[in-house]
Amino acid sequence: MSDLKEPKLPKWPFYLGDGLLMGAAYFISRRTSLPLGHGDTALLVLCVLAGAVVCVAPFLLEYRAQVKLAEAQGLATVVAQVRNLESIAGQISGATGRWHEAQEQADKTAAGARTIMERMTAEVKGFTEFMQHANDSEKVTLRLEVDKLRRVEAEWLQVLVRLLDHVYALHQGALRSGQSNVIAQVDQFQNACRDAARRVGLTPFVAAQAEPFDAQRHQPVENGAPPPADATVAETLATGYTFQGRIVRPALVRLNQSTPAAPALAEATSAPALPDGDQSQLPLEREQKQ
Repeated sequence: MSDLKEPKLPKWPFYLGDGLLMGAAYFISRRTSLPLGHGDTALLVLCVLAGAVVCVAPFLLEYRAQVKLAEAQGLATVVAQVRNLESIAGQISGATGRWHEAQEQADKTAAGARTIMERMTAEVKGFTEFMQHANDSEKVTLRLEVDKLRRVEAEWLQVLVRLLDHVYALHQGALRSGQSNVIAQVDQFQNACRDAARRVGLTPFVAAQAEPFDAQRHQPVENGAPPPADATVAETLATGYTFQGRIVRPALVRLNQSTPAAPALAEATSAPALPDGDQSQLPLEREQKQ
C-alpha cells in the first residue's frame, strides 16, 4: 500500500478524438451553406461540445485517479499507524504484566524482610534481657567479692597494725633499757617491719617531740578539755598509721604541760590500742561496716 505509483493515463487517444470531432465540425461548417439550418447547427454544436469533453476528459480522469491514490495512501498510513498502535499496546500490556510480577516479587521480598526484622528484634530483645540478667548477676557477685576482700583487708590490716604496735612497744622498752646493742637490734627489726608494711600501703608515723598538735594526726592521751591551739607533742605513746594515703589511726601522744593519766599511760605503754578504745575494729573497718 505504501508503494502505490501515480497512474499515467495516455492522452493522445483523447487528443485524436478531439481532433476528429473538431475536424467533423469544420467539415460540417464548410459543406453547409449559410445560413445554417437547425439540424446543422445542432450537429455543429454537438461536435464542438463533444470535442471539448473529449479534450477535458483525460485531465478529469487523471485528477480522479490522483484523488483516489491520495486516499489510498492516507488509508495505508492510517492502517500502518493503527498497526503501530497495536504493537505499542502489546508492548504496554507486556510491560504491565512484568510490572505486576515485579510488584508481587517486591511484596514477597518486603514480607520476608519484615519477618526477618521481627525475628531479629525478638532475638535482640532476648539477648539484651540475657545480658542484663548476666550483668546483674555479675554485679552481685562482684559486690560480694568486693565486700569479702574489704573484710579480709580490714582483718589483715588490723593484724598488721597490732604487730607494729607490739614492735613499737618493744622498741620503747629497748630505749628504756639503755643498752645500746639491744636498742640497735630492736631499731633494725622495727625498720624492717615498717618497710614490709609500707609495701602493702600501710605507713606508720610518729609525732616528733615538740611538734605542733594536729587534731587529725594526733590524739591526746589526756581526757578532758580540748588542748589549746599552741599545744605541742611531748611524747608518742602509740604509732599512728596511714593506709594508701588515708589516716586509719592517729598517733596517741602526750602533750606538754599536762599531767598524764595513769591508766591511759599504762595501757599505751603495755599494749598500744586503737584510739577510740575499740580493740576489735580499725576505723577503716568500722567505716566499711557502716
